[in-house]
Amino acid sequence: MDGFVNFIQGFLDLGATVILPVAIFLLGLLFGQKPGKAFRSGLTIGIAFVGIFLVVDLLVNNLGPAAQGMVDRLGVELNVIDVGWPASSSIAWASIVAAFIIPLGLAVNVIMLLTKTTKTMNVDIWNFWHYTFTAAMVYVITNNIALSLLAAVIFQVVCLKIADWTAPMVSEFYDLPGVSIATGSTISYAPGIFLVKGLQKIPGVKNWNADPETIEKRFGILGESMFIGLVLGATIGFLAGYSVGDVIEIGIAMAAVMVLMPRMVKILMEGLLPVSESAREWLNKRFGDREIYIGLDAAVALGHPSVISTALILVPITVLLAVVLPGNALLPFGDLATIPFIVAFIVGAARGNIVHSVIVGTVMIAISLYVATDMAPIFTQMAQEANFNMPQDSAMISSIDQGGNIINWIIVRFFGIFS
Repeated sequence: MDGFVNFIQGFLDLGATVILPVAIFLLGLLFGQKPGKAFRSGLTIGIAFVGIFLVVDLLVNNLGPAAQGMVDRLGVELNVIDVGWPASSSIAWASIVAAFIIPLGLAVNVIMLLTKTTKTMNVDIWNFWHYTFTAAMVYVITNNIALSLLAAVIFQVVCLKIADWTAPMVSEFYDLPGVSIATGSTISYAPGIFLVKGLQKIPGVKNWNADPETIEKRFGILGESMFIGLVLGATIGFLAGYSVGDVIEIGIAMAAVMVLMPRMVKILMEGLLPVSESAREWLNKRFGDREIYIGLDAAVALGHPSVISTALILVPITVLLAVVLPGNALLPFGDLATIPFIVAFIVGAARGNIVHSVIVGTVMIAISLYVATDMAPIFTQMAQEANFNMPQDSAMISSIDQGGNIINWIIVRFFGIFS
């Protein structure tokens, strides 16, 4: 068993830039593409994700220290540390149930495709760690492998069904035809879609509009996405107490994210569209006329400037929420840079309206802080069993991403009945 777990971990350590091209190449062959064409599609997608993650690293490496600076300036002292998704995924994969998740997840997806209970063919295998996390949490409280795997399956089914539901919005708003997003952290914020719809029915509030197109029309060149990124990035640097030079540096970095991310997503679609079309033709011949989506990482939605703009505004808001919310014990840090991923559905539902996205994002993040606080004891026990090095002077750990995941919380608390 240990050897198999190590093999799975080694495969996952290759990252999305290797796993996705291989998966796309094999899918291309399966759906009747010539090897050369399938290889080109896989390679193009690999190149695109290298570019996407380089831009994400630029975002994370600048936002992380700035967030820490804001926390230090406020003098916040909370006893649950947000360790971020990298630590969360490592803790999840160290669980005894981890070895079963990838084969089980693939089998569930195939069965659902064959029974027409989903339209999403999820090739984002790397993000199966969210399913593993849920299974590991349930194992901690029940010590039952069967119940743990059932919890992971339930989480996956929910992710696939929400991915199907949101795929038309992803196609229309993000200009990603044939793509769905089944990433667990993004799926958790899908309830925000209903809040957006409710907000847009309130008299007066529904007219509050600030999307990139409107801003650019009103302010001209100063309203372009690169200038928005510059201003928001510089503001975060100022709030973090940076020097003038560092404020300018983080501003330029955020401007670069605004410009580079959409171009990386265009390269991604160049590789994905041929495979998506081949999959649709292959399935139509065998199962009749039906729509199929390719499930990808939520990073593909970061190409829209409204997503980054909303996320940058929400970073200081999240730190402030942690201070003022009664009963919250989570100190946000590690997952502040992942806010662009978790607000993707909210921004899409708001049609890029940054004002509405920020309002709903604030509400959803407040809920996540409470959920992450509630999950902290189980999260900490998972970490201890995985021999995770706890942050210095921290009593417990959790995260906004999966520790604060609302769907994960519902599933874990349900299976807590059997503990």
